[in-house]
Amino acid sequence: MLSIGKKLLELNDFVTHLSAQESVSIDENKLQDIRSNFSFLEKFAKDKVIYGINTGFGPMAQYKISDKDRVQLQYNLIRSHCSGTGALLPPLFVRAAMIARLNSLIQARSGIHEELILLLRDLLNHQITPIVYEHGGVGASGDLVQLAHLSLCLIGEGKVHYKGEILPAYQVFQQLQLKPLSIHIREGLAIMNGTSFMTGIALINLIQAKKVLHWAVIATSLITEITESYDDFFSVELNEVKWHKGQNNIAKKIREQVAGSQLVKSRIQHLYKKVDDPVFEEKVQEYYSIRCVPQILGPIEDTLELAEKIVVEELNSVNDNPIVNHEVENVFHGGNFHGDYVALEMDKVKISIAKLAMLSERQLNYLMNHKINEKLPPFLNKGVLGLNFGFQGVQFTATSTTAEAQTLSYPMYLHSIPNNNDNQDIVSMGTNAALICNKVIDNASQVLAIELMALVQAIDILNIKDKLSKANQQVIDQLQQTFLAFTDDQPQYEKIQQIKDLCFINTGF
Repeated sequence: MLSIGKKLLELNDFVTHLSAQESVSIDENKLQDIRSNFSFLEKFAKDKVIYGINTGFGPMAQYKISDKDRVQLQYNLIRSHCSGTGALLPPLFVRAAMIARLNSLIQARSGIHEELILLLRDLLNHQITPIVYEHGGVGASGDLVQLAHLSLCLIGEGKVHYKGEILPAYQVFQQLQLKPLSIHIREGLAIMNGTSFMTGIALINLIQAKKVLHWAVIATSLITEITESYDDFFSVELNEVKWHKGQNNIAKKIREQVAGSQLVKSRIQHLYKKVDDPVFEEKVQEYYSIRCVPQILGPIEDTLELAEKIVVEELNSVNDNPIVNHEVENVFHGGNFHGDYVALEMDKVKISIAKLAMLSERQLNYLMNHKINEKLPPFLNKGVLGLNFGFQGVQFTATSTTAEAQTLSYPMYLHSIPNNNDNQDIVSMGTNAALICNKVIDNASQVLAIELMALVQAIDILNIKDKLSKANQQVIDQLQQTFLAFTDDQPQYEKIQQIKDLCFINTGF
């Protein structure tokens, strides 16, 4: 069970919870803090101008709202901002956002009634996820549009995913005897002002990006064996003179993956001896896409580690406006809903993963091009050259998908467009950044899936499986449960998806 409020959440909490679809519990001590915080705001808000309680929103904050209209103000905010378009967000993304929102609100700095906390808990425990659209938020007053759709569900309106169907929220509430949220003071604004959608999606991105990096290391170890590469590019001695943690970790992982290989060569044994031939038959150094992998994947690992730190800090933060502090008995106005922290990290992650896809595509090209590898048939073709085509068609897909990832990697962080009558004159585009990052990660997983298939084919052609390291023999055994080397041409699109599912979906959520 995932306990909200008892401790700071970590990325692993999300992995466990989303994989097992655990139930959620609320720490009772935090509930008492919520009650105290709400009680303070209820008294403090009388005869004071407090944004979003007795004022309009955004540039409309200069207009006073009468006491009799305060509750209606919150309902108007929710309904007016349910303007999302585009594809529906996957329920996994919405659930992650709901946990992130709950974890922010549980900090007792939002002036909300405990009813909101308990209803969010109940929706999560009943596996009810609101219908939310991909387009709408600019990530400045938080994920306003996406969170408005979550809010709409909470008040018993809109539609939800429930047991594989899309149903009206009120119908599901009635079926489960759930009471829609009643607005007390500022629950509408408290739900909507926050970075929870970009944060929830960012956490899923990090989980998936780590899987992609893991398989990129395995793919490199396999191609290292196929090429009978020298072992010094991943040696301790070569990498330890660079102080980067990521580079040294990647080199260590390659060493561990190829340990015991009968194919990887020692430079001392092969080249550090007297050679009289004017032209060396053995390649002195491998292409950069093989021997520079620690220097390429190393910064990607470092980037993911920093991004995890930043996004988890956002997950455990209070990110709405204003901040209600009952301990010092004051309300503070500012911009904690601004999503720059998440936006910047997601852009860094997508640039890194796009580079990973580029590396994978280059390694694939090495396997395809017989003039470069000098040991495999063109396009790994086991059939009759000219009559059969091997991986020729599959390579097009990898190239196309990599190119799209490159184009998508222009940073959203730099794409601020003023809006909201210039009240939001500089914005983060954080949710857009997180969603595009997810697309880039998915593209990279497709490219890697194709490379892994090609590695299986190459190992079969060379008949070297029994010479691989024990760790890589196990990898090939795992992949061959889904994909076997082929001679006769056949459609490969289903196999690509199956390998992708095996490596990047079935190992996580």
